[in-house]
Amino acid sequence: MKVSLFVTCLVDMFHPSVGKATVELLERLGCEVEFPESQICCGQPAYNSGYVKDAKEAMKNMIRTFEKAEYVVTPSGSCATMFKEYPNVFKDEPLWEERAKKLARKTYELTQFIVEVLKIENVGAKLKGKATYHTSCHMTRLLGVKDAPFILLKNVEGLEVIPLKNSHSCCGFGGTFSVKMAEISEQMVDEKVQNVEETGADYLIGADCGCLMNIGGRIDRKGKQVKVLHIAEVLNTCES
Repeated sequence: MKVSLFVTCLVDMFHPSVGKATVELLERLGCEVEFPESQICCGQPAYNSGYVKDAKEAMKNMIRTFEKAEYVVTPSGSCATMFKEYPNVFKDEPLWEERAKKLARKTYELTQFIVEVLKIENVGAKLKGKATYHTSCHMTRLLGVKDAPFILLKNVEGLEVIPLKNSHSCCGFGGTFSVKMAEISEQMVDEKVQNVEETGADYLIGADCGCLMNIGGRIDRKGKQVKVLHIAEVLNTCES
């Protein structure tokens, strides 16, 4: 099975280890992974800020970039959601709308792809310790991927997954929200960190680097002893 990796801006610039783990994991599961070098930002920051015309240029580039892909897989529920939104963005441009629909249909978040397309629930990962999982807003509420991460984590040998209080609550990142509403964002992430600490977990796991960067940054500033990991890194861990 041939997979085109949409690595996302945050992985490319801040968390390259997540991209590396994603590729290694997919290859271990039997996929041939390619990385189209013409990929850029999906356009979400500009689009959510109201700069639709500018965002469309980025979106058109991404449609062209992944047009020949069999499957598009990304370690980000948020960015996968943006690809799914493309047909609505181009609803008044029939030719681009149709091309956007084709891209949307073949785009998957990483855990969604593993469980729903590859039909794999145990990837052979091993990680000893206690973990709690942050459910990101876009991935659960908009993309509708809720069960796949938990199915995969349940089968990680040696890992105990502890429920997170108010797991449905936003971490306060929200892309540009954390900049425009910094004081509110700070209160939201403080509540999230407190809930994480109360679990007694060794690890905080998530599937969106934006959330993990926000929560992880706050954990570091507060001096908490919780390691933050993207789920790709956990699923690619074969030693306990």
